[in-house]
Amino acid sequence: MPEMTDRNFIMEPERRIPVSCTADVIVCGGGPAGVCAAVAAARLGAKTLLLERGGALGGIMTSGLMSNIIDSEGKKGLLREMIRDLTALGAKGDRMVFDVETVKYYLERLCLDAGVTIRLHTVAAAVHCDGETRLRTVVTESKSGREAWRAKIFIDCTGDGDLAALAGCSCELGRPEDGTLQAMSFCAMLYGVAADSIPEMIRIENDEGKRNLFRFLCENNCEPSYGQPTLFQTGPDSYLLMSNHQYGFSPLDADAVTGATLEARAELYRQLECLRTHDPRFANARFGATADYIGVREARRISGLYRVTREDITSGRRHADAVCRMRFGVDVHSTSPDAHKGYSSEGCKVKPYDIPLRALIAKDVKGMMMAGRCISGDFYAHASYRVIGGAAPTGEAAGICAALAARRDCLPQEVPFGEIASQLEL
Repeated sequence: MPEMTDRNFIMEPERRIPVSCTADVIVCGGGPAGVCAAVAAARLGAKTLLLERGGALGGIMTSGLMSNIIDSEGKKGLLREMIRDLTALGAKGDRMVFDVETVKYYLERLCLDAGVTIRLHTVAAAVHCDGETRLRTVVTESKSGREAWRAKIFIDCTGDGDLAALAGCSCELGRPEDGTLQAMSFCAMLYGVAADSIPEMIRIENDEGKRNLFRFLCENNCEPSYGQPTLFQTGPDSYLLMSNHQYGFSPLDADAVTGATLEARAELYRQLECLRTHDPRFANARFGATADYIGVREARRISGLYRVTREDITSGRRHADAVCRMRFGVDVHSTSPDAHKGYSSEGCKVKPYDIPLRALIAKDVKGMMMAGRCISGDFYAHASYRVIGGAAPTGEAAGICAALAARRDCLPQEVPFGEIASQLEL
């Protein structure tokens, strides 16, 4: 039993934790970045373990229901392979939105076929570093209890930078002036409405559908917290609905995330009732699913060997160690409804820019890499590269680098970039 010290704390006794696996590469987080990192490492022969907290791979793309792949233009490698395969499976809806259930199954097969070991329902809870701040072990909690997992190289693809934070990496959070964070959003799948009956409310090539949906909700006393509510068509009578903003909630506080989720789900059902009541075309509308997790746009940005900045993205900076080129604009969703309820470029006009490998290598802890939205960058750069079109290629690059580092028994920054580049399709 834990030793009681006072009413506010307990002292856990020391215990022996079994080492469940020793791998070359361990990836924490099974979203688009994590899947691409794990597959890339395994295809190069690395013994690779993928740890995911939820019950499916895909992260925001599946469990979060936001299956809209942004900034895929010009991308090659695993992202292009995924889009090609999912399209062939009939999973592609309007624009670049995909059927989430097909994506879940496809990503599992992609990983297993590459030789990745998958562990779902498992959360990183602690780490162990040696005296040189070299990460050696991650400790997890799951239905199997507390387990230890060892590897030569670790990749944080948790989105929130959870593994890096446990390891003691420094990070940035929120706006530089006040630390405020972009609003969260909670997505739902809407069914039961024929697409040809509501063409004016569906997002197609412009924002007219958003404006019409917003106007309708406002006119019927149901103004949404997000000023640009969106219906993405995913099938003949199915849609992805993103129509809310949850402001002022910390993604690093479980009570806050719970509060945001409860608030958002209640708002979605108010909107559904409004549509059913005031528009006969929505009389049979229903939610087929709401997200397993609320969509977090930003959390920790881990300090790396290079920090992608506003100047980089507005000047179109190139790097000798570039792992992908981003084109998506700065997309800062409001941090406060007092300012506005939509999104803004914050005055940044993006030119195509490179993300360098150095932004994927942690500065403070050896043997640690990052991919996805927790890589090293400032508030404005992050608001551009945080999308799936940035997560997938940074994941692939991190996986390649990690596998080569494990093979050479060296640190990621010691791998000659030419060897990494030869494996990347740029």
